[in-house]
Order: sequence, then C-alpha cells, then structure tokens
Amino acid sequence: MQMKPLGRTGIMVSDLCLGTMTFGTQTSEADAHRQMEMALDAGINFVDAAEMYPVNPVSKETIGRTEEILGNWNAANAARRGDYILATKHSGEGLSFVRDGAPITGKTIPEAIEGSLKRLQTECIDLYQFHWPNRGSYMFRQNWDFAPTGHNTDDVLGNMQECLEALQAQVDKGNIRAFGLSNESAWGTAQWVRLAEKMGAPRVASIQNEYSLLCRLFDTDMAELCVHEDVGLMAFSPLGTGLLTGKYQGGAVPDGSRMSLSPELGGRKSDRVFDAVAAYLDVAARHSLDPTHMALAWCRTRPFMISAIFGATTVEQLEHVLAGADLTLSDEVLAELDAAHKAHPMPY
Repeated sequence: MQMKPLGRTGIMVSDLCLGTMTFGTQTSEADAHRQMEMALDAGINFVDAAEMYPVNPVSKETIGRTEEILGNWNAANAARRGDYILATKHSGEGLSFVRDGAPITGKTIPEAIEGSLKRLQTECIDLYQFHWPNRGSYMFRQNWDFAPTGHNTDDVLGNMQECLEALQAQVDKGNIRAFGLSNESAWGTAQWVRLAEKMGAPRVASIQNEYSLLCRLFDTDMAELCVHEDVGLMAFSPLGTGLLTGKYQGGAVPDGSRMSLSPELGGRKSDRVFDAVAAYLDVAARHSLDPTHMALAWCRTRPFMISAIFGATTVEQLEHVLAGADLTLSDEVLAELDAAHKAHPMPY
C-alpha cells in the first residue's frame, strides 16, 4: 500500500480508502466491523464516512447510522483508533433530514462536529469535510445545467471566512485535525486556499470529487490547481458505481447490487456508458487483468491523487479489491486506457 501526504498537514494516508456509505443498509454492522479489521490489517489506514450515511437509500430513519457503526467499532477496539485516519463530512444545504437542510455556517459546524464525535465515539476527527458547497455544484451530472450565477460573490466569500473561523475554533479545541472539501469546483477550492492563507486558518488539504475512467472532469482545471496547491483528490466512485467491474454488461442487474436499488445509478446509466465500459473491459482482457483491479490501479497513477475511495458491500468484495492492491499498470496499458477514453469521452 502506497502512502500519500494529505495536503500540507503532515498526515500520511494510504492510496486506497475504505468507503463506508453502505454500512447500515446493504452492509450489516458485523460485516462492517469485519471490513474495518481486514482493511487495517491489509495496510489501509484511511476510512471515509459522512453524517448523512448510509445511502441506498438515504432515509430519515438511518441518518447517522454509519457513524454509529464505526463508533461501536472504535469503542470495542480503542487500541486501534490511532491506526487509521478517520474522515467524515458535514452534510450541507438541502438534506432535510439533517438540521432541516441548513447550510454550512459558523453555527452549524460545531453542532455537526459534536454530533459526529458522539456517534463515532472518538475524541477527534482527523479530516473534516464539507459535503457540498452552499452555492451548488457541478457534480452528480449537474455539470449539464449548473450555472455559476445567482449568488453574490461577497456573500459567498463572507460565508467561507465565517466557516474557516469556526473550523479554527474546532482545531483549537482538538475536535478536528484537518479540513477537506467535496463536490467542489476549481474557483471554490482556490478561494478556500486563498482565504485560509490570508486568515491563518485551516488550509484545505483534500477534495473529494467523482473520478474514474468513466468520469474524468477533474483532468483539466482541477488537476492543475490541485497539483500546484497541494490539495489532493480523494476519488469517489472510482469503479463508476460498479459499472467498470463489468457486472452490469448485457443488461445484467445482480440481486442486491446498487443498480437493483438505484436503477439509473445517479444518472450514470446510458447506452453510451455500456459501450465505454466494453472498451475498458477489452483492455483488461487483452492484458489478462481483472477490471476492478485495473480501474483502481489506474486511478492511483494520477499525479493529483491522494486516495481512491472504494466501497465494498460485502466482505467478499473487499477481499477481491485487496487482492489487487499491489497492481502496477504498464505504459502500454495506460496508453490503451487513454485511447479508450478519447473514443468514449464523458459517457454520462
């Protein structure tokens, strides 16, 4: 397992991160605890959660359950809490089940952190992230119609300053160590960096955006910003919600799979995406590679990447991912993957 710096924090994290968004719905607490043990034993020291998890589906009845499951593991394995970097997120604006959909502000930040700390049964959150920008986002297929208008720039920047002050107070209390973003843009990330440096406040260390062979929006402005500013990418959906495994090809919908619960896969399902997946599966077949291992190994080659966040619904899926953790792709494979991308750009 390779270790990467978490921005300029001095914290080192594994370049594979265990995602937990199914803990409490598709993944039982017993299996979730087994996954924690397996991941740490394999050298993964990075675990990502969110106060709104679990998903599939998101519901009022289960909000916070993922953090509670992790908290129960922390309580039962207190000696191992220092073995891993724990990340979680403030839900932000719009999710009515959490603080009535209140935006991220100086008032909601301490409330959200105290709630997460209690559920996680820990004294400190290593990486605290903002799940969504208050002003909206290009992520989750909103890039097709999101317009960066309708917000007063001074108000946006004023809110950022207020939030940075609140984060600094949480650092001072020992409640959090580092700060990260999610579903952010190049402009937004640049402002967070600029204001933090101006104020002497927590500098953004990471950004969690979607990234995979099927979704390469990060490859332009975001890539340049993150390389030069030491804000690394934590890639979510590096397997394209399972599409890149090939399990949905030919109209297949395995029982209990994400597609069985969310038929459109959050807008990712299209005629073009299956052709794109076929091209990547062909590359894997030509080089006798497992497609899951290939897709994750490719993500880990990117110069702006901190860690690829994968989710394993079952222990067996985690075992499969871990079996390919040491894969290195040849220059020939990388060139063929780029060629497939050029032939099938933006398939959803």
